[in-house]
Amino acid sequence: MDGVRVLEVAQWVFVPAAGAVLADLGADVIKVEEPGVGDPYRGLVTQGIATVHEGVNFSVEQANRGKRSVGIDLKHDAGLALIYRLAAGADVFLTSFRPQALARLHLDVADVRAHNPGIVYARGHGTGVRGPQVNRPGYDATAFWARGAMAHTLTPPGAERPITQRPAFGDRTGAMNLAFGIAAALFRRERSGEPSVVDVSLLGTAAWVLATDVLNATVGTTIGGGAPRPRNPLVNAFRTSDGRWLSLVFLQPDRHWPALCDAIGRPELAVDPRFATAGDRQANSEACVAALQGAFGARPYADWCAALAGFEAPWAPVQSTGELLDDPQFRANGYLQDVEAGDGTTFALVGAPTQFDERPPPLRRAPEPGEHTEEVLLELGLEWSEIGSLKAAGAVQ
Repeated sequence: MDGVRVLEVAQWVFVPAAGAVLADLGADVIKVEEPGVGDPYRGLVTQGIATVHEGVNFSVEQANRGKRSVGIDLKHDAGLALIYRLAAGADVFLTSFRPQALARLHLDVADVRAHNPGIVYARGHGTGVRGPQVNRPGYDATAFWARGAMAHTLTPPGAERPITQRPAFGDRTGAMNLAFGIAAALFRRERSGEPSVVDVSLLGTAAWVLATDVLNATVGTTIGGGAPRPRNPLVNAFRTSDGRWLSLVFLQPDRHWPALCDAIGRPELAVDPRFATAGDRQANSEACVAALQGAFGARPYADWCAALAGFEAPWAPVQSTGELLDDPQFRANGYLQDVEAGDGTTFALVGAPTQFDERPPPLRRAPEPGEHTEEVLLELGLEWSEIGSLKAAGAVQ
């Protein structure tokens, strides 16, 4: 995306993370922040919520790496005029603000396109651009996790309370959808000359992630925890002798059954008439699961990881995030990258999963609030005296 300019008027994680993905791919992403305050996501560190280590705010870095930051007061007439000038030279206007806020700030589609008719206008929402609650505020924990049925679906039956999602779980999932939508809109404009308005919501993202469950609900059925026995005993998790877990997902069970029996030291199970075929194993699933659990429960996790290392079937150890860091596949593919902090030190960030030409895109640190205000305004053609006047008036930082 070298040569693509994105003007980001967004806060928190969902939409800024989409901007970060575009920056990873080479776009010039200009993040607009309130002078003296910045993106409120930066302030979570005062609540002890953000991940900070040795002065690095990893939460902010992950969602804002590779961008330039300008401090512009959107409520100031001179500040708004600067936004319009920046939009005139941008390819994408990217925002997380609700419709009523965009209308109040004079930054809705018509306002921005009055200064750049060909701009791609991209919005990230909580629950969508239509309907009676388009202006209701929402985070991923509400619009994606709670309202989007994720919490209900993933909470085990009988639990005292719904499980809590991991930080920014829905935000980062939605961000990839939004980045894809922007890329598609840029491609459409390249081919047809027509700009698009791109909309992605956290609620819609949840429905996409839970599509199998949603489609089952349309015909009045459910899947998962309520089943009295697994339909395929070889799609299951098994506990090892030291309390760890291994996950097997053999969707072609007959293909892998004899080799699995040999690998776990129970070759007699392969010729047991109760388990001869997938149908037999389903009919006798409780006995099959018990036999497999007996085998896996006889040895510790590390032994099984070593014993099954070369086993040609879809299985995986159930790892912690700490173990993921040492996973050879995780490391070999560059999913975690070192980033220069600007003071000679480095820290690590997780890269987007999309790679080109077998290389992960290089990552750059996130900007400080308003770090590039002067640089960007000079590129816009302002003189130093004009910048000074704007600062004195409080329009820019």
